[in-house]
Amino acid sequence: MLAQCAWCREEAFKFDRAGSYGLYAGNLRAAILQLKFQCRERLGKRLGKLLLSVWGRVEEAYPGELPVVVPVPLHPSRQRERGFNQAELLALGLSRGLARAGRSAVPCVETRCLRRTRATAPQTGLSLRARRENVRGVFSVVRPECVRERVVVLVDDVMTTGATLSASAGALKGAGARAVFALTLARATPQFPASAASPPAPAVDDFGPSRP
Repeated sequence: MLAQCAWCREEAFKFDRAGSYGLYAGNLRAAILQLKFQCRERLGKRLGKLLLSVWGRVEEAYPGELPVVVPVPLHPSRQRERGFNQAELLALGLSRGLARAGRSAVPCVETRCLRRTRATAPQTGLSLRARRENVRGVFSVVRPECVRERVVVLVDDVMTTGATLSASAGALKGAGARAVFALTLARATPQFPASAASPPAPAVDDFGPSRP
């Protein structure tokens, strides 16, 4: 049995299961920071293909299901500032990777289903309790028919405390989602187990130079 951190003991998550490609450290962390803050938009879809190594956990948990993939949204003001939503790019990269792997059924990526209704302060630097309060009631589902009675794979770049993913999952379940699997490229602490032993983090150079 895995030891639980103080946050896990205090707060029951709204998502049912979670999986990550690797730890938020080293070259994987560097690649995520390049994606988010150096406008390497194309890198997002390439990083999304790494989630293929975790997809087996989704299939094992929900055999015979074709989940719907929902990226965690940014507030419109933040997305305009950045120019893209990194979680959406990861989700699209995952979907393309599954298609190229020859899957007979590829999950649909719903980018306009879940909305962030108000801008929030960045989670970085906030306490565990403050993170939870910061995202309380922030998310809403505007197209409930997309998730009703479905298994939803909720995609984001990094899981730190799980507060954002839990708030998102709560909104999805409130709209009728049957189950939510939180899938992230990286996790900030080992308390959130990956599908297996963490794979070696990719070198930033493995993804090539940024392009206009």
